[in-house]
Amino acid sequence: MKRFGNNVCRFLRVVTLLLTLTVSSSFVCAHTYIVGAQDIEYYPYYNFSSEHDKGLGRAILDAFSKKTGHNFIYLNMPVTRLQIELKKGNVDFVFPDNPKWYNQITHKLGKVYSEPLTDTFAVTLVKKENQGTELSNISKLATPEGFSPVKWKQHIKNGSVEVIGVSSIYEGLKLLQDDKVDAFDVEYNAALYFIQRLPQSASFVADLTLPNDVVSFSLSTLNHADIIDELNAFLLTNSDEINDIKERYGIEDTTQLKKQLINEQGINKNAVWKPL
Repeated sequence: MKRFGNNVCRFLRVVTLLLTLTVSSSFVCAHTYIVGAQDIEYYPYYNFSSEHDKGLGRAILDAFSKKTGHNFIYLNMPVTRLQIELKKGNVDFVFPDNPKWYNQITHKLGKVYSEPLTDTFAVTLVKKENQGTELSNISKLATPEGFSPVKWKQHIKNGSVEVIGVSSIYEGLKLLQDDKVDAFDVEYNAALYFIQRLPQSASFVADLTLPNDVVSFSLSTLNHADIIDELNAFLLTNSDEINDIKERYGIEDTTQLKKQLINEQGINKNAVWKPL
């Protein structure tokens, strides 16, 4: 990113954005970049609002920052606002992002994505007593506000499934527990983190006979493809360090996790959901 002294307009926009989001920094210099981050708690992958542990994604980006000397300032904002600020130039990068997450704001602007910092396992969570329910019985689906339930796209399009946006994983679990939705489209480990901290909650299960998918989390940009190249090189040459970080956060290989859940649920492999 250019020095702010060379671009007064951009400086003013970023200062305004910082004040709006109540995020402050004493100064920003060369090699300092603004990362727009989702303001939802999606631990263990990310929780940029935390004063303590900000999650796996931040840990990997911090390791990259330490290795390269690049400095990142993180601005938390609603999911629906991220691409707007990226297009305006108020943020340099967005995390997390994925080329499959269609949006009308930046999809034709040559956006560049890094290799995945991590893979995640997006599942359909249901109450345990409803495990094995037919997909046709799912009419109300909770999903984090602004997220793209790609695997449900056709069902949403034909009107058979209504999407209920939630501001937190806790809210989605509460709707599911109270039977106000039939299922919750959510990442497995992120949901598990909350479930383990809600001892009075109902029993939930990631039903693999319903839509599920491996989803990667990448860093994206419109104007800093060179930094993405550096990040990709870092991910390739520091795999041991990255694997240590994933182990610290309890993130295992998604293929192995899926096999484990299939075995635990006693599901016939032919019954496991497959995309059309």
